[in-house]
Amino acid sequence: MTVCIRQATDSDFDQIWPIFSDVVSAGETYGYRTDTDKAQAKHLWMQYPRVTYVAEEGERILGTYYLKTNHDGPGGHVCNCGYMVAPAARGRGLATRMCVHSQQEAISMGYRAMQFNLVAASNEGAVRLWTKLGFATVGRLPGAFAHPKLGYVDALVMYKWLAA
Repeated sequence: MTVCIRQATDSDFDQIWPIFSDVVSAGETYGYRTDTDKAQAKHLWMQYPRVTYVAEEGERILGTYYLKTNHDGPGGHVCNCGYMVAPAARGRGLATRMCVHSQQEAISMGYRAMQFNLVAASNEGAVRLWTKLGFATVGRLPGAFAHPKLGYVDALVMYKWLAA
C-alpha cells in the first residue's frame, strides 16, 4: 500500500493523539510538557499551526507534521515545522518524506526559509536527517533541553533557506 501525505482534518486527531502522546510523554525530543493532555495537544498540533498534515497508508495515520510561521513581522517569511511518526512506522522513511513535503508546501505558501528552534542534540537520528536534507546547525544552546535520561543536553537551532 502507498503512503499518502494530505492535509489533516479535525476527525484525524483521534489517530494523531496516540502518536503525539507517545512522542511527547517520552520527553526526549519535543519541548512540550510530558503530561500534555489531549485537549492541549489538539490545540498545539491542530489549531495553533497554520496547517497540519498526516501521512497515511490506507485509513491508518502513520505520521504527522505541522507547519507554522516561526515569528511574525520581519521574520514572517521563515516557517517552523514539527514531525512525528508512529512507533510501528519508524524506519520507513516517513520523516524524510514529510520533511521534503513540508519544504514544498512552505515554498508554495510563500515562505523563504525553514527553522527548527529546539532540536535536542541527543536526537541523533533527527540531526543526521535534517543535515542530510540540507539544514545547517546555526546555533547551539548549551544545556537547553532537559532530557529525562541524559540530563541537560544541548539544543540545536537548524535552518535552511528554501527560496532559490
